[in-house]
Amino acid sequence: MKIAIVILNWNGKKLLETFLPSIVHFSSEKAEIFVADNASTDDSIAYIKKYYPSVNIIENAVNGGYAKGYNDALQSVEADIYCLINSDVEVTENWLSPVLDVFEKDKNVAIIQPKILDYKEKTSFEYAGAGGGFIDFFGYPYCRGRVFNSLEKDTHQFDDTTEIFWASGACFFIRAEVYHQLEGFDENYFAHQEEIDLCWRTNNLGYDIKYVGTSTVFHIGGATLQETNPHKTYLNFRNSLLNVVKNVPKKWFLIVVLSRLILDGIAGIKFLLELRPIHTFAILKAHVSFYKNLPLFLKKRRKLSKKQTYFIHISIVWQYFILGRKKFQDLD
Repeated sequence: MKIAIVILNWNGKKLLETFLPSIVHFSSEKAEIFVADNASTDDSIAYIKKYYPSVNIIENAVNGGYAKGYNDALQSVEADIYCLINSDVEVTENWLSPVLDVFEKDKNVAIIQPKILDYKEKTSFEYAGAGGGFIDFFGYPYCRGRVFNSLEKDTHQFDDTTEIFWASGACFFIRAEVYHQLEGFDENYFAHQEEIDLCWRTNNLGYDIKYVGTSTVFHIGGATLQETNPHKTYLNFRNSLLNVVKNVPKKWFLIVVLSRLILDGIAGIKFLLELRPIHTFAILKAHVSFYKNLPLFLKKRRKLSKKQTYFIHISIVWQYFILGRKKFQDLD
């Protein structure tokens, strides 16, 4: 089984200096390593050529974000398994073997995510993926080990291998055949939640997505866009709505979309009360973009099969903010 590790980079020389060494040290015997550069203007490429000549470089013509960046790069990468990994991820010894074992034993598994811990606080789960992702009835994403902004300590409660709904784009293993069958990431997302859309489409085709807790990586998080960045707020709110429009089954479509628009309005008011009006404006901007993209995404949804069951919890908003349930294990 041939595996290709592909690191997407944009002006990330400092991140490469910090994180590329662990990937090369713990992966080069089992995988071919690529850096897909999104038209960087720093000296990232020169650095790789000088210090890591064994690493393959793919030079994308433009910075198309996460989605287009990988779609462009993977056209020229031949492998059975792609590992798409952020430039701000540190890997650990033997991180590949447990993942590859699952792929080899279960041919219906299309996507895998390892355990993702916080690089800065290595006993805690990291926001982007944690112990594997899910969405509720209204399309809100959450993880084992992370519900909204509440992060759990890693006490080995998620050292298992289990089925999940979505895997984090921070460290995302996928069968190349499935990736190309689905025509890769949706480039209209640019960045944020495009991996949830790809996982949703993968689920709709009947493939399995799994979390493998015996493989561990550490993610710095927010290295490209900090959580407090209003552009991140804009992308997350817009793309989450686009996910709902594109993928929610017909019988629940109207109630989910209308509910989400109302809940987004409440979130905007919450930001105002917290004296963060720039994030309220980001939500308004996200809704303007959502309405502009609505005809296109309604057209896209007509081409997709829909899996009727995509959630295990109805509303994490209710459980988290009203009932005060902050941990995955406490949700019902």
